[in-house]
Amino acid sequence: MTHLRTRRRLLLGASSLWLAAMPALAQPSAWPERPIKLVVPFPPGGGTDIVARGMGQALAERLGQPVVIDNRPGASTIIGTDAVAKAAPDGYTLLLSGSTSYSVNPALRARLPYDPVRDLAPIAIVARTPLVLVVGQGTPYRSLNELIAAAKAKPKGLRYATFGAGSGPHLAGELLALAAGIQLQDIPYKGSAQGAMAVIGGEIEIGIDTVASVAPHVRSGKLRALGIVGATRASLLPEVRTLAEQGLPEATFDAWYGFAAPARTPVPVIDRLAQAVGATMASPALQAQLRAQGMEPVFIGAAAFRQQMEGEIARYRALAHRAGIAAE
Repeated sequence: MTHLRTRRRLLLGASSLWLAAMPALAQPSAWPERPIKLVVPFPPGGGTDIVARGMGQALAERLGQPVVIDNRPGASTIIGTDAVAKAAPDGYTLLLSGSTSYSVNPALRARLPYDPVRDLAPIAIVARTPLVLVVGQGTPYRSLNELIAAAKAKPKGLRYATFGAGSGPHLAGELLALAAGIQLQDIPYKGSAQGAMAVIGGEIEIGIDTVASVAPHVRSGKLRALGIVGATRASLLPEVRTLAEQGLPEATFDAWYGFAAPARTPVPVIDRLAQAVGATMASPALQAQLRAQGMEPVFIGAAAFRQQMEGEIARYRALAHRAGIAAE
């Protein structure tokens, strides 16, 4: 009997030690222990790549491991985004992409190989890129109200440049039309330079593009800025009011950049990443670097990031249905 009691005590003691060890075993190891890959689903040199390279070195210093930029462009960011969504959830493969990956593609494409809400773990939104509504100096429009009045008088008579169906300028133009009760005609161009030249040359009346692309033309007098499409004013054109300030809050369209990891990445790793990203974004030098490129530095945490992503998916899906927009 004594022998049985002794054996029971030994077993209970061993079980207690095993249970006590479980939380430690469940925690990730001393992450990071090797280089971190930051996937950018755009070619080198673009806005997303600029953000990634600006932050990569600072993050490496804070985390004690190299941050390697892996550019994987193609299929409107789908190739790179899907690679992260399907990567091991260990904190060593991360995504830095624009809102195209997180909200635009899911809203406009019937089939995607990933679901950002299910397959990605948001970390933080780190920058916004304001879009600007501009007209050529040869047009008579000197205010947003004058433009709207002309569009109401001639439905689909005013044309604006896009980068194709479902692009940021296309969505922004449709949101403006819906908010103002007007009809505009979208005209696709191959990129910012071609679209800007079309507006400057009088081929079309309206452009909607990033502040970095149009600010030089506004300052030179070739284009006239009528409003910032984003939620806040732009550092490069601080005198230009937002559409919301001019009475059209429903026309707001934000292009932004966010960090994410594969879903099921351990919470302690996500928390450490969020802390490192937040500390990096507090750097005045990095903020100045981003503003010089036409971006507005921000830090929006994981919960608000997810809320914004889900809200935009619903909003753009409804817009696409109304305007007949489909990206394939």
